[in-house]
Amino acid sequence: MKKTARQWKDIYSSLEFEKKYVYEGEGLGALITEQGTFFRLWSPFAEEIILNLYLDGSKGEAFERHAMKRCEKGVWQYRTERNLHGIYYDFTLQMENSTVFSADPYARACGINGQRSMVVDLKKTDPEGWEEDSPPAKEEETVIYELHVKEFSWDESGGFPKETRGKYRAFLYNDTTLYSDGVHPTGIPYLKKLGVNYVQLMPVYDYGSVDETGEETEFNWGYDPINYNVPEGSYSSDPAAGEVRIRELKEMIQSLHRHGFRVIMDVVYNHTYSLDSWFQRTVPWYFYRVKEDGEISDGSGCGNDIASEMPMCGKYILESVLYWAEEYHIDGFRFDLMGLLDVDLMNRIRRALDEKYGKGEKLLFGEPWAADSTAIAYEKEQALKANIRSLDHNTGMFCDDTRDAIKGSSLEIWEPGFVNGAQKMEEQILRSVCAWCGDGEDHVKAPSQVITYVSSHDNQTLWDKLCQTTKDEALRKREYRLAAGIYMTCQGNLFFLSGEEFARTKDGIEDSYNAPIGINRLDWKKAWEEEELVDYYRGLIALRKQLPGLCDKKTSAWKRIHGQWKKEGVVSFLVDNRKDGENSSWDILKVSYNSRKEPQRLTLPEGEWEILADGQNSFLWKKPETVEKAITMEPVSMLVLGQKRPWRRRDNKGKSA
Repeated sequence: MKKTARQWKDIYSSLEFEKKYVYEGEGLGALITEQGTFFRLWSPFAEEIILNLYLDGSKGEAFERHAMKRCEKGVWQYRTERNLHGIYYDFTLQMENSTVFSADPYARACGINGQRSMVVDLKKTDPEGWEEDSPPAKEEETVIYELHVKEFSWDESGGFPKETRGKYRAFLYNDTTLYSDGVHPTGIPYLKKLGVNYVQLMPVYDYGSVDETGEETEFNWGYDPINYNVPEGSYSSDPAAGEVRIRELKEMIQSLHRHGFRVIMDVVYNHTYSLDSWFQRTVPWYFYRVKEDGEISDGSGCGNDIASEMPMCGKYILESVLYWAEEYHIDGFRFDLMGLLDVDLMNRIRRALDEKYGKGEKLLFGEPWAADSTAIAYEKEQALKANIRSLDHNTGMFCDDTRDAIKGSSLEIWEPGFVNGAQKMEEQILRSVCAWCGDGEDHVKAPSQVITYVSSHDNQTLWDKLCQTTKDEALRKREYRLAAGIYMTCQGNLFFLSGEEFARTKDGIEDSYNAPIGINRLDWKKAWEEEELVDYYRGLIALRKQLPGLCDKKTSAWKRIHGQWKKEGVVSFLVDNRKDGENSSWDILKVSYNSRKEPQRLTLPEGEWEILADGQNSFLWKKPETVEKAITMEPVSMLVLGQKRPWRRRDNKGKSA
């Protein structure tokens, strides 16, 4: 009689199981060495395992079958002196009087749609110059641009070669222009001009919601893991050849590095595409959470929750992250529904990345929430927003408090925020400015823990949200710029959805995860129709990088914010903008936000102030005009002023005083 989920969980939770079967070694999966090829699978309760070898990744019968040997700690092994690079494989397991077929949960390569694993000599997948590949130097400020591989190059207006549209290889071109007109940059040159320095890739591991043999127009965001350690095949030029997707993803990352961008990978370790996964087939119920009454835990809203607190599951996630960092040179990780994972694991990942690459060198952040409650075991603490102080100060979280304070709730589409008419939001805006840091145990440790943003792939785009709350288009455009101006002058790590800078729309769709590619694609024509808005974003980004008072990520950074002032619909504050050991362009800033529909007269502190940016022009800092005593802010706008201290001004002889 087969065990129930609850019975399995009781077995796995015992000290006897942990002592006997938790495997702390390395080398699970298929590995090629100088001694040949090793296959290792962790499946403690299998009674027999047969390794099946194939010449093709999706069809044909096995040309060889080999019995695997049971080893210690629940690991099964088969070894051959042959180099089996390019050979596909899966397993036949006997368990509880049943026959189970499974691919390898530890696979590093696979065939089409991920149903057969593949042996791969990873050195053979390296593009030319891969060993010398490294990310560009880390800038003081982080500006993250969220991209979907297919969305990036799908639209004809991007000027990408037809055969590369929607593919990894589209990122290899550094000369694309609007409809190939040779004048208006798109793709990589456009991103360089925009000024972002991190590209965050929505899921690029092998996911199950797009048929790799299907129509090119099939689309999904990809939050549906099948093979965690294998690139997605639908973005490759040949999804049937297991090594091609690996090489082409590496080429893509290499190209992004070469052109000045670090690369963040969106990872989804909180659930799998379905419960019928390789985890479940090889070790039933070990990798999933089960409630006390035997029901399946579904805090992800996707039908299952990964049990990160189980030793072998936590080990899997940690090693997977390190694998992507080492093998693919990934520079950061964004965790989907990070709130479902346990704090201990996130801190272990942070420590491991720091030890290998240097403290804070790799970005690490995620969504500090879950879709619902989860049956986490061992009373582990979840990586939720409420537990942010339990996480390392270099592990970040998306700040929905800042997002919603600025534009209104993402869940209640008609609810406005500060920029679009909500009342009594001034205090939340001021707290957003210092990334919710300060004295007290209820505050964030440091701005390094905060992702400051107003839009991402989830929910409506910023433009679509404002369309619901503001019918007057001219007013909406002012609100849009004010929203951008606010979050780009808050402390924290900056993040925005690709196309936000040109008022990207998805026709009002709340979550376009499986909407047609025509809805989701980046419209490069619109990017140039909205050139003035794009330039406004460019100026804000360029100015931000000159403001150490806002870029500071130290635990004491919030103390730079002072002189806070507010009244209904208006907020203003000062920023100590000095840089440790160096002069900055301006020693002190005065930043003001006006969401009222009438101008506001602001009294200025003593001295001469340079106008750096306002609601219409974010490049004023290039040739700043000066003002003293008072200034009038336009309706629904922002204003950034900078001042050099008297000792920094020039004396009559032209020398620094």
